[in-house]
Amino acid sequence: MTESSWVRSPVGGSDQHWATRKGVKSVLVMIPHIVAGNRLLDLLPLFEADHRVQATFTVPEWESWRATHDFVEAQGGIVLPWAQARRGEYDLVLAASQRGIDEVAGPVLLVPHGGGFGQYRPSRPPGAGPGWSPQIGLDAGQLMREGRVRADSIVLVHDREMDVLAETCPRAVPAAVVAGDIALDRLTASLPFRDHYRRGLGVTDDRRLVVVTSTWSDRSAFGRHHDLFERVLGELPPEHFRVLGVLHPQIWSHHSLWQIRTWLADSLRSGLELLRPEGSWRAALIAADHVIGDYGSVTGYAAGIGKPVLLAVDGTEPLLPGTPGAVIAEHAPRWAPGSSLLPLLCEAESSGVAERVRELLSSRPGRAGEILRAEMYRLLGLPEPTRAVPVSPVPMAEVLPCRAL
Repeated sequence: MTESSWVRSPVGGSDQHWATRKGVKSVLVMIPHIVAGNRLLDLLPLFEADHRVQATFTVPEWESWRATHDFVEAQGGIVLPWAQARRGEYDLVLAASQRGIDEVAGPVLLVPHGGGFGQYRPSRPPGAGPGWSPQIGLDAGQLMREGRVRADSIVLVHDREMDVLAETCPRAVPAAVVAGDIALDRLTASLPFRDHYRRGLGVTDDRRLVVVTSTWSDRSAFGRHHDLFERVLGELPPEHFRVLGVLHPQIWSHHSLWQIRTWLADSLRSGLELLRPEGSWRAALIAADHVIGDYGSVTGYAAGIGKPVLLAVDGTEPLLPGTPGAVIAEHAPRWAPGSSLLPLLCEAESSGVAERVRELLSSRPGRAGEILRAEMYRLLGLPEPTRAVPVSPVPMAEVLPCRAL
């Protein structure tokens, strides 16, 4: 790293003479992609009003999509170049991905960036030998390096995951804590403000909002059905329905804002609205009347807060039994090209999926902030603040402006 790329840092020893607050504990927030960033931003309010803590951000260079850098810069914090971040020492490192946590010095708190670890059971790849085993996010190959557990605290959302961890990586069990799901808790805390979120999206009382969501990869709803939005718009009378697309940030990051708008130009002209890639998908779910989705976490959260869910994939995804995604795949009605959409939306309203999924999303509903704050301050070696743990409503959803078409 050249001297010109060095950033003045409030956690750097050589820059301490510039500091107004001295003797603070340093927190490094590792953001390899927007999804991880959104999850870690749920944790940062737990440090509010604490003058003993200074946070800085970094974008690991091996995942440096331009969109990620823009997202991190927009937060208004100090952003350390990855090479500089690797040279420092920190009192706490916050991570929502296993990659790169061995390259920074400091106790690591690892949280899932979706609806928990261990949701997927990947299919055996071609040519895999007899020693192949599925990677599910909680196996020793990802949690261990050179005989040691990589993270000092591994945050799980459900007791079920602790059982999986005991089977796949028993040496990591002492580092694990079941904290519940802070994203779900914020979503739940926002439910009383549904009318506010609908007004923010311009949804009137005489129209129903259909959120169409897709995770990334060629197995996802948008990956399988390139005309997904066109078909949905074609079957829903515009005088009674609004359609909002919620695409995984990885789709935007990899293919670009320009390309997605270009691919969907006809649908956008026909009334489709798209949530901004860094936008609040949770606000969109709260405002929704129906959700059409796939095996991604957003679909699981939608079912968990009682939204009627319709699947737009064929159910062949390798999901772990008993997880929210697997239960939705088993019980939710499915849409496929050529199916009549309106009857399926009605069927989804009576499928009972929400009741089956809700208890699978979190074993500590409403307590994630409390447990996570205690864990973070334990790693920092500081007593917790006496102020109440904040559980703030999620921000408003923002759609791409019409002039962007």
